[in-house]
Amino acid sequence: MPLEEAIALHQQGRLAEAEALYRAELGRDPGQFAPCYQLGVLCMQQNRFAEAVAFLQEALRRRDGDVASLINLGMAQRHLGRPAEALAPLERAVAARPDLAEGHYQQAAALHELGRAGEAEKAVAQALALQPDYARAQFLHALVLGDIGRPAEARAAYGRLLAQQPGHVEALNNRGLLAWTAGDADAALADINRALALKPDHAPALTNRALVLGGTGRAAAALADYETLLARDSGNAETWNQHGAMLRALERDREALESFGRALALEPDFVPALINRGYLRWVVEERYDAAKADLTRALALAPEHPWLEGELFYLKMQGADWDGFAAGRAALTAKVAAGRPVVQPFAFQAIAADPAVLQQAARTFAAAKFASPPPPSAPAPARGDGRIRVGYVSADFREQATAYLMAGVYEAHDRTQFEITAFDNGHDDSSPMRARLTRTFDRFVSIAGLSDAEAAAAVRAANIDILVSLNGYFGKPRMAVFARRPAPLQVNYLGFPGTLGAASIDYIIADRIVIPDGEQRFYDEAVVWLPGSYQANDSKRPRPAPARRAEHGLPEDKFVFCNFNQGYKLAPESFALWMRVLRQCPDSVLWLLHHYDAALPRLRQEAAAAGVAAERLLFAPLVPLEQHLSRLALADLFLDSLPYNAHTTGSDALWAGVPLLTLRGTAFPGRVAASLLQAAGLPELITESAADYESLALALAADRERLAGLRARLAQNRESCALFDTARFTHGLEAAYRAMMARLRAGEKPQAFAVP
Repeated sequence: MPLEEAIALHQQGRLAEAEALYRAELGRDPGQFAPCYQLGVLCMQQNRFAEAVAFLQEALRRRDGDVASLINLGMAQRHLGRPAEALAPLERAVAARPDLAEGHYQQAAALHELGRAGEAEKAVAQALALQPDYARAQFLHALVLGDIGRPAEARAAYGRLLAQQPGHVEALNNRGLLAWTAGDADAALADINRALALKPDHAPALTNRALVLGGTGRAAAALADYETLLARDSGNAETWNQHGAMLRALERDREALESFGRALALEPDFVPALINRGYLRWVVEERYDAAKADLTRALALAPEHPWLEGELFYLKMQGADWDGFAAGRAALTAKVAAGRPVVQPFAFQAIAADPAVLQQAARTFAAAKFASPPPPSAPAPARGDGRIRVGYVSADFREQATAYLMAGVYEAHDRTQFEITAFDNGHDDSSPMRARLTRTFDRFVSIAGLSDAEAAAAVRAANIDILVSLNGYFGKPRMAVFARRPAPLQVNYLGFPGTLGAASIDYIIADRIVIPDGEQRFYDEAVVWLPGSYQANDSKRPRPAPARRAEHGLPEDKFVFCNFNQGYKLAPESFALWMRVLRQCPDSVLWLLHHYDAALPRLRQEAAAAGVAAERLLFAPLVPLEQHLSRLALADLFLDSLPYNAHTTGSDALWAGVPLLTLRGTAFPGRVAASLLQAAGLPELITESAADYESLALALAADRERLAGLRARLAQNRESCALFDTARFTHGLEAAYRAMMARLRAGEKPQAFAVP
């Protein structure tokens, strides 16, 4: 019979002949069910889904409720991108034949496409209950488990599928991405590399491998994958953006700018690329207005994008762009207090004065960035004998402020009791400081090119007892390494003046001024109080060489106030206070750091608005430390800032013999200068109110003899005071390390203590 012949041809894959016979049979008897149904199936096989829908609907008009027709109709409508229309026939099929796994699977697929993942999970679970080895259902089940926030179960579901089909590329890739999301980079790369071994041109796996490599610090390898993807398809904005991010990680900033531009040429409103380009337009090109435009546009498009609101505010601080400052600061502070991820902790320290809110900012950041580290193996056990092994993690073993402070400490460590290792996350700048430091450490280990897991392994291999973060959230931090707990004790010191809000950090090193007794609750770490100042100093730093004011554009007959803090520390309240001082001291100038061109006209404009001639603001360019100390000695009085004091710049001023006037703040960043002055033997320069600060600045400017006495005392104290006694400081720091180790060996938890 013609129908049986058509079905036989269909089964043999001779579809054109089968279709002709089906159509002929319908022409002979239009009311038949079978030819309509078979034509619907045949059209689906040829991806002719619109025709398939028409034939299957006709088939159902001839045999209402036919389950096979209902399932195939739902499948065809799904292929046409109509999951809502697909759902009705699939629900009828499941109701009629609840024992058919295929019906439940197709229903689950339609629900998944509609974004109803919870319902999809129940439907696909029913399909698997009926047919446990149904591979497509296993894959869908894993997908929806991931969608509904059950990633561990999703990974297990992919595992069951891969036990049946080890070469399932999509399952390997997806499981790898889940492993990465869970913080297990090694497992992620194992799965994704297996997928690529099976299918080297699999773009999603290439994308995910690049993501994992980039996220674990292997920017060069990630860049190669992104370049492979772009060679195949140069029209993907996300790929161009990630390509730029890897170039930026490799410090190839000009090329990175070009990549971000390519991304935005494809998608002008692509927020990640706007943020990345905005950052580089500032730090590489110093195009403040262009950078601000990019970040402002990004924030308008994505007002909830993590950290973006704070990044724009921080940019404006560096450009001395104070329009809307008070309202912006209040908005950021309220959002931080509510636990929202709006500003990174380091940027927030420049505007916040409440230690409780600063702690919340750090906790929010730590939770967002380091909440799910991979389960670490047990830290290397603390040894009961031998030297204490201390590892310092920093990106700044070079010509940089941290090195200027710490170099003498590294050298002064008692090598009979301590072994010190540098874990360098920075670069070799070929400077004399770099050469000095590489000679100083017992071991110098570069971790800049290592993944977080590899860097943690390097720490463990060195059997480090105490691992010290000298960056915290400043510069190029490696907090993800600390999150892996590679050392039994982990310490926050110097680079970040506040709590890191992270469970992986045991202690913070401070003193009684920067963290007064009673404020330990604002620090997630146990507080260690050093005697004197918490800040290290290098007694071998160069002494100021004689210089003349004319060499640096300074007037010989004027009183020179100065502040050499970077731009983000110049808050409008401090600047307004300085302008009040200058108005009342007409024969004076204010000498500031020329860090960014964009800030200069704004600062001059602010001065003029405050009634101070713009030409009374003088700007000093960036120069090497020895030259800076020489010119700094020409100033009469250093005026400190709030809420973020002078830190290294404060020590520089005191070392150069320049008295420093500070107003004690209400949080760690605003109390550092008070700590320095106390340790330098000049506590009378610590004021407790803006009125006292203003009054003392004017009094010192008017009394040259008094100021000269302070300078003479400072010069004398430099040889003996606690602030510049590197050996004494190092002795206190080592006492702190020994006490930490004693508690650990006794099986006691970290606890606050003071070094006598």
